[in-house]
Amino acid sequence: MAQKTFFYLAFFSAFFTLTSLSRTLPESETATFLDVSASLRQAHAVLSFDPEFLKPLESQSQESRPLNSSAFSLQLHPRDALFNSQHKDYKSLTLTRLDRDSARVNSLHTKLQLALQGIKKSDLEPMHAEILPQDLSTPVVSGVSQGSGEYFSRIGVGTPAKSFYMVLDTGSDVNWLQCNPCSDCYQQSDPVFSPAGSSTYSQLTCDAPQCQALHVSACRANKCLYQVSYGDGSYTVGNYVTETLSFGNSGSINKIALGCGHDNEGLFVGAAGLLGLGGGPLSLTSQFKASSFSYCLVNRDSSASSTLEFNSAPPADSVTAPLVQNGKVDTFYYVGLTGFSVGGQPVSVPPSLFAVDQSGNGGIIVDSGTAITRLQTQAYNSLRDAFKRFTSDLPTASSFALFDTCYDLSSRTRVQVPTVAFQFSGGKSLSLPAKNYLIPVDSAGTFCFAFAPTSSSLSIIGNVQQQGIRVSYDLANKRVGFSPNKC
Repeated sequence: MAQKTFFYLAFFSAFFTLTSLSRTLPESETATFLDVSASLRQAHAVLSFDPEFLKPLESQSQESRPLNSSAFSLQLHPRDALFNSQHKDYKSLTLTRLDRDSARVNSLHTKLQLALQGIKKSDLEPMHAEILPQDLSTPVVSGVSQGSGEYFSRIGVGTPAKSFYMVLDTGSDVNWLQCNPCSDCYQQSDPVFSPAGSSTYSQLTCDAPQCQALHVSACRANKCLYQVSYGDGSYTVGNYVTETLSFGNSGSINKIALGCGHDNEGLFVGAAGLLGLGGGPLSLTSQFKASSFSYCLVNRDSSASSTLEFNSAPPADSVTAPLVQNGKVDTFYYVGLTGFSVGGQPVSVPPSLFAVDQSGNGGIIVDSGTAITRLQTQAYNSLRDAFKRFTSDLPTASSFALFDTCYDLSSRTRVQVPTVAFQFSGGKSLSLPAKNYLIPVDSAGTFCFAFAPTSSSLSIIGNVQQQGIRVSYDLANKRVGFSPNKC
């Protein structure tokens, strides 16, 4: 049976007078403040970023060298700091983000359903001279759907190493990048990778263990071919190979299996490809047997960056929770969750809503690519209703896209709101800053409660709640830790 933890979400309104709760709980556990002015300034600023993706990027020319230590790190950038989407206003940008996010969630749900139905691999007939998506059947959906990658790292590929921006994705396993010759490639900021220019590029054969581990593969002239498809119809198809990956000044790792995509469809926003950090055997972390990895996601409206780290010790103040095993799918990182609290008061939610059952349904995952936390409808309704009771003095606004609980804070500079606290097993709790759950959706002062319902059995903890918190995945001990202000 899946281990269970408690997730506590606590909220207070702007003018709610603390009575009995303030006598029994510290203020930080019941209420905090949202800096409305600062959030709106940041929302305005993101539209005028001068992203690195618009500047010439130099390729690394140094020879790859082995890792000089067991721990290494990469810079981690939010999407809009690297790609200028040219939106006319923040509302338009938000709607685009939410569209991407919905496609992402659909992809995760589809991937889970395929796994639960026992669809593991498709052995296919030889394909035509031109690799086309229809040549591969039973598409497997990975974590990133069209353009939904929200955070990027810069990776060196090949020998000598050439640098590429790659999407970070804890919801998928197969690593891939666009490769020459391109029969169909989307636009990226860096030059497309040319296998002929690398001395460490090596084609995998059809009987190679890595090829056998692919969910969808085919064989031509004893060359392993791969396909990864996404819920919105985007995909990558090409040769499955091994290459050397370089990690800045930390060094390099040889013979990492990745897809060399010659036919790629989808708006991946300037990135050259994807780093799969899921729990499956083909993920980057599994291939080099990392004992742990961690990331800290800066606010998506910020131009700042943080780090993606491998094999580094988690911060000493981390709030930890067990990683829960789902025997039907190994990609996702499940954590136990049994309920919530609002303003320090428990919300009545059946714990079974977040348990993984014997068939592999249910549960809640931590995901880097999903933005808005999705909760089963019954749980979401209970949480939302409690939140609304505590914020009855805040002026309301109309619903916005997938958000049904919004507020007009245009006349405010700072408001008191309920503290969101996630409580895990053993009574440990993690308090979130207000900006992680009450977010602007336009430049005029409309803020919405950043949770949404889902009819799927799978719930997802999104990256809005993770912003500014170092999330550490202790793979060796099957625990996940959360530590605020460790970016």
